[in-house]
Amino acid sequence: MNALTLTPPLLKHQLEQHRQHQQQKFAEGEAIGILLAERAAFIDAMLVQLWQELNLGNCPVALVAVGGYGRGELHPNSDIDLLVLTSECCTSVMEEAIGTLLTTLWDAKLDVGHSVRTVEETFSQAQGDITIATNLLESRLLCGDTSLFQQLHARLEDETFWPVDQFYLAKREEQRGRHNRFSAFDLEPNIKSCPGGLRDIQTITWVAIRHFSAGCLAELVSHGFLAREELEELNACRDFLWRLRFALHLAAGRAEDKLLFDHQPKVAELLGYTQGTQLPVEQMMKRYYRTIRAVRELNQMLLQLFKREVLPQLAFSQPLQPLDEDFSLMGHYITVRHEGVFEEPHKILTLFHHAAVQEEVETVAAPTLRLLRNARRRLKLPLSDLPQCREQFMAILRHPRGIKAISLMHRHGILSSYIRAWQQIVGQMQFDLFHAYTVDEHTHRLLLFIERFSDPAHKEIFPLGSLLIDQLPKKGLLVLAAIFHDIAKGRGGDHSELGSDDALKFCHLHNLNDHDGRLVAWLVRNHLLMSVTAQRRDINDPEVVREFAENVSDLTRLSYLYCLTVADICATNDNLWNSWKGSLLSQLYHSTRGMLLGGLEKPVDTRGKIRENQNKVLHQLGKMGLEEADVSPLWQRFSADYFLRFTPAQVFHHTQALLTRQDDQPLVEMVEHEASGGTELFVYCRDRAGLFATLMAVFDGKNITVHDAQIFTSRDGFALDSFIILEQDGSAISHPSRINSLRNAIVRALLAPMPAKVRQRPLPRRMRQFKVRTEVNFLPAKRKQGSMVEIISLDSPGLLARIGQVVDQCGLIVHSAKITTVGEKAEDLFMLANPDGAALTPEQQSHFRESLTQALTTE
Repeated sequence: MNALTLTPPLLKHQLEQHRQHQQQKFAEGEAIGILLAERAAFIDAMLVQLWQELNLGNCPVALVAVGGYGRGELHPNSDIDLLVLTSECCTSVMEEAIGTLLTTLWDAKLDVGHSVRTVEETFSQAQGDITIATNLLESRLLCGDTSLFQQLHARLEDETFWPVDQFYLAKREEQRGRHNRFSAFDLEPNIKSCPGGLRDIQTITWVAIRHFSAGCLAELVSHGFLAREELEELNACRDFLWRLRFALHLAAGRAEDKLLFDHQPKVAELLGYTQGTQLPVEQMMKRYYRTIRAVRELNQMLLQLFKREVLPQLAFSQPLQPLDEDFSLMGHYITVRHEGVFEEPHKILTLFHHAAVQEEVETVAAPTLRLLRNARRRLKLPLSDLPQCREQFMAILRHPRGIKAISLMHRHGILSSYIRAWQQIVGQMQFDLFHAYTVDEHTHRLLLFIERFSDPAHKEIFPLGSLLIDQLPKKGLLVLAAIFHDIAKGRGGDHSELGSDDALKFCHLHNLNDHDGRLVAWLVRNHLLMSVTAQRRDINDPEVVREFAENVSDLTRLSYLYCLTVADICATNDNLWNSWKGSLLSQLYHSTRGMLLGGLEKPVDTRGKIRENQNKVLHQLGKMGLEEADVSPLWQRFSADYFLRFTPAQVFHHTQALLTRQDDQPLVEMVEHEASGGTELFVYCRDRAGLFATLMAVFDGKNITVHDAQIFTSRDGFALDSFIILEQDGSAISHPSRINSLRNAIVRALLAPMPAKVRQRPLPRRMRQFKVRTEVNFLPAKRKQGSMVEIISLDSPGLLARIGQVVDQCGLIVHSAKITTVGEKAEDLFMLANPDGAALTPEQQSHFRESLTQALTTE
């Protein structure tokens, strides 16, 4: 065998030069199809040269490109998939040469996927594996024995090899499985495999190749299967996804299909996005999400049309059931009765009204979808400008299954055609870890959660929502508020205020009465009010509840706002809702309801409330044989505020634990918080400097999340600290070994002479691309015993412990804390006091702000 002149070092050098050349051409805007073909041609030439140098040209063996490489599409770091076809008798010399070929490619750091098989072995493998069969459909001969490749090609063209109907069903099932594994609206999407990704375009192509023996999608136009406009749309979508993937390979420096946060800013830069009213990443991802939405719709339509072609016995198995002169029902599909139906635009809304009325309707038949897409494209004005459309839309809104129809309108772009402002939020994302979906998809999910409130299957998850949804005077008003609650995002300004104006105009246009219009506008303007109050304020404080009740003003608004708030939280991301949030909102709802029923003009009787709480606790203690005289010496050590800020159940548990305490060691008790799903951890010990920081360090070391803290000091200098804590996944801390481990760690830390140290841990990968400027804002507070401070910062590991250290270093006291994590951002509220137990002076505020900002910025 001759020595190779194309050595691995030389190959690596040539590959790097080619990569730089392509990167330059990419930056200059070279057509992406040309770049992919150029890359494949470069690899072709390299392989042919190696083949010749290894003297394989006259051997009974052929080198075949398969898969994406077979199509002539190679991204910068894509796998090079090769099939080495051999005759029955493969000599040792041939085997050695083939081994040298592959080793040389690997040594040059090329990702090569290969198989070495005879024609019969290849055909046998392909018969039993749809993936292998698909790869072979796009195979092409690179060099070697032509007759071997022709033999394989002839076997693949045989009618018994994956008949069209079987091939279609297999690819459809393959796609369904892929869609189940990947999400279209993932924050870090797989641009190749997710619904609407490159694989969905390829699936259409593969079925077309098998059915029509087409070489490309363009041939489907000549077959009358694909309209010219649809081809252009598919090609535009494909080219954008190609450019996105090409840039991703360049940014990652390796084969990568998942658009990770780590790479998104660089990919956006490579694609030429610049800073505007939206971040470059957000502009890029908006284009991406709109692209995959278009591909999903085209894929659905074309695969359904293929089904009608190759499996007519299944496609037309259901009888047509006329609905009116324009539409029919065919199984789960709604279909038109004549092609001119959408020449009257209001008939578009008629279709979706039928979808609400007819429970069986799940989707739109492909020929009807094609007509709908064409009609959508022809529209010059929003459909809501037409009185007949407005009448149909209101009928949909008022129907019990209206949300199902609105969901279908969203899927097929008709909501954008009806509400002009909706078009602006389609595909709009926010580059953070909190909002897991685009604005339009989040709103769509919110509507689906409202629908779940009426479903008995979800009553256990949403007990209060399930009760209130059926008591709302007009459920359609809630649906309207949901549609408009985020519709003004991305415009600049307060999206709640702007959306409220949009909602009011919409209501007037649709002839809603003034009361209903004002209610919808109020809900949009205040859709965050209940969530913020419940999660960031002390809702055990009657003054906080009173302020919220004054904003709400009546029971009807309260019920609407509760349903909107719960659905909004659940639809933001899959990990946000938990029983702790549920308990906070439920508590705020019932407290506000009671205050509204009692009359807002009635002053809060603080002393009466404290006595009421104490009596409830005494009643429970009486069942244990304890009387007020037994409890009074303990309670006299506590301030009146203690009995106001804790529930009777909490006071009962604290009192019971303290009265039965056996020694002078720190007391650490954990119980499941009443109806919260969280765990209350109660610590009682001699108060000391750095206590809060010590406890936060222990929680951090045990990977415990803190949601709420109430810090009290008895009149004789003992700390009574209560924390609502959860596991990282939002569940209660319930396993006995976990409880004992945490309790023992806290006791050890409290008995240690030095405060517990904060572990230095690196930022999680997903957090590294996010920059959150630390803010320390002192907010107005009615209480003279402390200052309310809002701390906004990156939610880095050990954050609370570091805050606690700074509080200690500044000689301040923590009275309470509300801990809120919003994706990558922490938005925490602390009530702090100076050593005299009073609000912080301006000088103390300034010192704390500077100290904390420096600590969190230089970590």
